[in-house]
Amino acid sequence: MVKVSSLILIINPAGRLASNGSACSLIFMRRDVTIVERARFAEVSPRVIHVRCLLSASCAWKNMDEKMSLGLEDFSEEQFMESFLKELQREEAVFILGIIVALLLVVLTIVFFGNFWGSSKVRNAVLLLGLCDSGKTLLFTQLLLGKFVRTQTSITENSATYKSKNDRGGSWTLIDVPGHESLRVQIVEKCKVVARAIVFVVDSSIFQKDVRDVAEFLYSILTDNIVAKNAPTLVVACNKQDITMAKSAKLIQQQLEKEMNTLRLTRSAALSSQDGAVGGSVYLGKKGKDFEFSQLPNRVEFIECSARGSKGEDGDADIDALEKCLAKL
Repeated sequence: MVKVSSLILIINPAGRLASNGSACSLIFMRRDVTIVERARFAEVSPRVIHVRCLLSASCAWKNMDEKMSLGLEDFSEEQFMESFLKELQREEAVFILGIIVALLLVVLTIVFFGNFWGSSKVRNAVLLLGLCDSGKTLLFTQLLLGKFVRTQTSITENSATYKSKNDRGGSWTLIDVPGHESLRVQIVEKCKVVARAIVFVVDSSIFQKDVRDVAEFLYSILTDNIVAKNAPTLVVACNKQDITMAKSAKLIQQQLEKEMNTLRLTRSAALSSQDGAVGGSVYLGKKGKDFEFSQLPNRVEFIECSARGSKGEDGDADIDALEKCLAKL
C-alpha cells in the first residue's frame, strides 16, 4: 500500500533542507540524500518548495531520508545564491539612491537659505549718489546727527551706521559717494554690490540746467548689470525744495523719463552700429514703449526734501519723506 504525504522543504542559505510536513523535524545536507525515484515538485518561493512524494507504507519515519525521492536538479545552491545576491543588490541600489536624493535635498536647502540670508545680510548699504553740490553730504549729516553741519565738496566717500526710524530697529551703512565723475566711478564700482538702496540726490533749484547730466548718471547706474540684478530700492530725492525756483518731484520725474528715453534710443543705436547687437548693459524699461520708472524691477520713489531747511542754518531740515523711505527697507 502506498501512502501519499505532502512535505514542505525549506532551503536556507547554507543549502540545508528542513521539513515541516511531519511530526518530526528532518535537517540534512543535499549531498547525503539518496535519490530513489523522481518526485514532481513546484517552486513556491526562492526558499520554499512544496514537494509531493511517494512514501512506502512499510518505511519507518527514521528511514525516510533513504526512501524519499527528490528532484533537486531543477534547483541548485548556485541558483539560489545568485537570486539572493540580485535581490540584495536591488535593495542596496534603492537604499543608496534614497541616501543620494536626501543629501541633494539637504544641500539645495542649505544653498537656498544661505543665498537668501546671505544676500539680506551682505546688501546692507544705502548709497547717496548725485552730481556735485546736490546736497548729498549735508543730507548725510542730517540723517546721522539730525542737525545742520557746514560741509564742503567731498573728495572721498563718507560712511557711518544709520538706524532706521521704525519699530524693527534696522540699521544700514550709509555711504556718501563724491559727485565728481573721476572720483565716483571707482567708489560706485566697489559699493554697488552691497547696495540695498540708492538715494539719488537731485538739486531741484538748477535741475533744468543739469537734466542731461543727471539723466546720464542715473542711466549708467540703472543699466549696470549688478544693479539691475539686485534691483535695490531707488529713491530720487529732489533736494533744496526750500529754494523758490525748485522744481517739483513730479516735474523732475517726467523730465527724467523723457531724457532717459532719448538716451536709451541713442545708446542702443550706437551699440547696434558697433557690433550688430545691443549688449554689455541692461536694456532699460520695456521695448517698444517710452521709458517710465514704473517699468523697472526696482521699487522707485520720488520725494521732495530740504537738507538745509527753509530758515537756513537755524531751521529744521525737511527730510521726513526720506526717512520714511529708508524705514521701509
